[in-house]
Amino acid sequence: MTERPRMQVTATVLESSDAQALAAFYVRLLGWKVVQDEPHWVRLDREDGGAALSFQTEPSYVRPTWPATEGAQQMMAHLDINVDDLDAAGAHAEAAGATLADYQPQDDVRVYLDPAGHPFCLYL
Repeated sequence: MTERPRMQVTATVLESSDAQALAAFYVRLLGWKVVQDEPHWVRLDREDGGAALSFQTEPSYVRPTWPATEGAQQMMAHLDINVDDLDAAGAHAEAAGATLADYQPQDDVRVYLDPAGHPFCLYL
């Protein structure tokens, strides 16, 4: 058996019909720095050097549904964001452009939708 080659996840990539607009939302939400800015690709980096968040324009992008609905575009992934104060973080997310999802499955988690429809969870 050969040794596994070094592999490191460096970023999560979210697709949308407008990478620039979605990246701008996450800059407002997270305060991360834009380190790569191209017409159809944007990368944000964390100050602590953790995994980045990137955005790619996909002309055929279809907004996912939350919760999952048979026959509709399914969510492929979501972000979990740890917060100290759920109410304050939720108010900040809405001010940045997020929408509180109608369906909330847990009391200590709030599901929001970014402007492209990607769900993300704020949790304590």
